[in-house]
Amino acid sequence: MKTRILVVILCLACVTSYAQKRKKKVTKKPASTQQAASNTPGTTSAIPGIDTSKKMAKGPVKPFDRPLDGYFKKTNILSAKVTPYPNLRESDVAFAKRIWREIDVRDKMNAYLASPKERLIDVLLDAIASGELTAYDPTPNKEDPNGDSFSTPLTAEKAKSRLADSSVVDKFDKDGNKIGSTLKAGEFNPDSLLKYRIKEDWVFDRQRSIWEPRIIGIAPMIKVKVGTSGDYQPAFWIYFPDARHILATKEVVSAKSDATGLSFDDVFVKRIFASYIVKESNDKDERIKDYAQGIDKLYEAERIKKSLMDWELTLWQY
Repeated sequence: MKTRILVVILCLACVTSYAQKRKKKVTKKPASTQQAASNTPGTTSAIPGIDTSKKMAKGPVKPFDRPLDGYFKKTNILSAKVTPYPNLRESDVAFAKRIWREIDVRDKMNAYLASPKERLIDVLLDAIASGELTAYDPTPNKEDPNGDSFSTPLTAEKAKSRLADSSVVDKFDKDGNKIGSTLKAGEFNPDSLLKYRIKEDWVFDRQRSIWEPRIIGIAPMIKVKVGTSGDYQPAFWIYFPDARHILATKEVVSAKSDATGLSFDDVFVKRIFASYIVKESNDKDERIKDYAQGIDKLYEAERIKKSLMDWELTLWQY
């Protein structure tokens, strides 16, 4: 008898517990329904300041993994270091000659300097804009008669504006009468840059018994049409030793192979370019065009080039 009573009591307890749980689920259902309704598109949230009309992204967003453009990655040129010149003492300089020469990018050997993939002028302008390089004013003054002694720095905006060709713009008053004119800088086209000027020293180091050239500065040349004779003039000068660490990480583009492994620093230091001499240091500070005209300028440039080579040859006896 007692066993039957205990069984009945346990059954009643189970039924009561089940009924209470069922009641709780029923009372919580409207809240979940309201929450689901608030998450549906087109509805507004009950909480002010929070827009739940957009669906939340499920899980973390996977970052874009760009595939490798090729079967190998060019990292050697990006981590290239500049090979410094050996130290040169004044007492070891037995002979020195300063030379100015020009590089024409229309020459087949110099075509890489104007390649649309990697132009030299783009490398220089990007470095100037980022503050890694300093451009210097080529305008002559009392301290710098030739304008190539790196005496006056230029801002990045001023350096770029000097590359653009200027044009004369007339000024008119309200009645249409001309009252004057002004120079207005145009847009710079990198493909219009055809020449570079190089300033270098040829030095014989008696300590190492080496006759070698060392580039001091490089300048892009522009042809100013307003107020001049139309000759090419430097837009600005770049101090070459400061530019070497930038040029060493920029690979040149070759028409024969995509894997040249050569940087702009390599082609200048190893003299992989064609050029012609426009001036040598002299007591009168004359340029070749000041005393030679026409084809005689080319003959004089070749004479100076030969004299530099012959000077080294006369040092040795066989």
